[in-house]
Amino acid sequence: MGIISRLKTGFAFARRSARALRDHPRLTVLPAVAGLAGLLYLAALWGVVLSVEPSPSQPLLLGALLALYFGSTFIASYFTAALMFCVKQALDGENPVLRDGLRAASRNLGPLLAWAAISAVVGVIIRLIESNDSLPAKLVAAVFSVAWGVLTFFVVPVIVFEDVGVFEMFSRSKETVRQTWGESLGAAGAVGLVTVALVLVGALPGAVLLVTLPAATPVSLVVLVVGVLLGGLVGQTLDGVAKTALYVYATEDETPAYFDGIDFGDDGDGGRGGTGGLRGGLPGSGGIAGRQN
Repeated sequence: MGIISRLKTGFAFARRSARALRDHPRLTVLPAVAGLAGLLYLAALWGVVLSVEPSPSQPLLLGALLALYFGSTFIASYFTAALMFCVKQALDGENPVLRDGLRAASRNLGPLLAWAAISAVVGVIIRLIESNDSLPAKLVAAVFSVAWGVLTFFVVPVIVFEDVGVFEMFSRSKETVRQTWGESLGAAGAVGLVTVALVLVGALPGAVLLVTLPAATPVSLVVLVVGVLLGGLVGQTLDGVAKTALYVYATEDETPAYFDGIDFGDDGDGGRGGTGGLRGGLPGSGGIAGRQN
C-alpha cells in the first residue's frame, strides 16, 4: 500500500473510532480526568518550585523538568491504559465499565511508573540536545524523538494487556509497530488531522464572538477555551480507540468490532499477513484475554 492508501485507511480508522465513541460516549471521561489531573499536577509542581526558590536556578529547573515529564507521562499513561481497557471491552461487544479500566491500570502501576521514569529521562535528554542552537543538534534531537515515538507507540497497551517486564515492553511495542507500521502511521496521521479539525471547529464559536462582540471578551474567551478543550478531548479519545483497535488487530487473528471491512494491507512484507498475528509469539503473556481475567 502506498502513502495515500495508508492515509485513506487511517481516515477509515478515524471514522470507525468515531462510531465506537458515538456508541460509548462515556469513554471521554477518562481523557478528561487525565487532562484535569495533569493541570493540577503542573500547578502543584510549579508552586513547589517557586516555594523552594523564587528565582529557580538551572539545576532546580532541570529537576523540575524531569519531575514534570515523569508526572505528566504517568498521569497520561495511567488514564490511557484505563481508556484502552474500556475500549477493548467495547470492541468485544461489552458495555465499557470505567471502574474496570481504572482497576486494570492500577494493577499495572509498577510498569506504568517504570515507563514514566524512562520516558522522563529520555525526554530530558532530548530537551538538552535541543537546547543546543546548532543545526546538527536539532537534527539529532528530531530523529531521536521520532525514533523514540515509533518504538514506544504501543507501550501502554502492551503494559495493560500483557504480563511483561520493564524492558520487554519496548520489544513488544516495537514488534507490534513492525506488524502494523503502515496502518499505525496512517491512523496516527489521520486521527491527528481530525483532532486539529475538531479543535478548529471548537474554537470557531469563540473566535466569532471575539470578532463580533468585543464587549463580551471574557465570555468569548471562555467559549473559545472550552471549545478547544472539547475538540482536543474528543480527538484524544479517538486516538485511544484507534490505537487499541490496531493493537487488537496485531495481536489477535480477527478484525475488531467497528473496524470490519477496513483494508489493513496484509501484504506479507512487514504486515500481519501470513504471521497469524503476534499472539503465538508472546510466551508467558497469556494473550489479551488472559490479561483481562
